[in-house]
Amino acid sequence: MPTPTPHDRVHSEEFLHTLMRRQLKLSIACAAAFLVVLLGLPLANYFAPGLMATRVFGFTLTWLILGVLFFPAVWAISWIFIKRSIWLEEDEVRQVKEGRTE
Repeated sequence: MPTPTPHDRVHSEEFLHTLMRRQLKLSIACAAAFLVVLLGLPLANYFAPGLMATRVFGFTLTWLILGVLFFPAVWAISWIFIKRSIWLEEDEVRQVKEGRTE
């Protein structure tokens, strides 16, 4: 039986499953971060109403977070997911080409 080349291994089921498993872990971590951001505001309002009523730049802290800071936070989580996902793909290909396995 011939030894599979790195090209063959990159297109194998094992490669795909390994990559999908690593990307699933990344997806779960990013989803957890999103849920913390999403659920953190109501929890902060419930447990620290005095702090959340503090005025910052003319807005209460609640409205500053909800109206301004929420979108950059979601964008940052998305950016991290995309960059990390691309890195995972490149790392997996590099490992296959070097003959290493996880």
